[in-house]
Amino acid sequence: MTVTAFRPRPQPAEVARVTSTAAELLEVLWGRASTAPASASQLRLLLILEHHDGINLGTLADSLASTPPSTSRLCDRLQAAGFVERVSSPADRREVRLHLSSRGRAFLADLRIRRERELQAVLALMPAAKRTALLEGLEAFCDAAALRIQDAGAAETGDRTA
Repeated sequence: MTVTAFRPRPQPAEVARVTSTAAELLEVLWGRASTAPASASQLRLLLILEHHDGINLGTLADSLASTPPSTSRLCDRLQAAGFVERVSSPADRREVRLHLSSRGRAFLADLRIRRERELQAVLALMPAAKRTALLEGLEAFCDAAALRIQDAGAAETGDRTA
């Protein structure tokens, strides 16, 4: 006869609390890995540009939940650092398109390498079975988060297909 430990299924509130703590610890680890000349807001801007090359200032400001003047100032600093390029739109000279420069891409790649090293050091301290469980849980979390983001985007644009 095998005796197994009974563990009740965790409630979303408990998992959310632990996930929030994990996210805060990730911020600390990533802060240690960063030699970034960019603030957290500037880093968010760079990440948005990486995924939305050629975005205009207004759309970028909306993505950052910021105002165009504040976003423009962030872009000014990142352009001065060589991370962002501004290009006039071929369709409308008054519209400026924003692009991540090659230096900005290299910065993000280097930052990711340093962050992953920090994470690997922590993960190496975990038993292999727990790493496997974490991986499976994070994959499911990513799938659910992507679905939630997709549904929220569709609701905003009225394109809900479900």
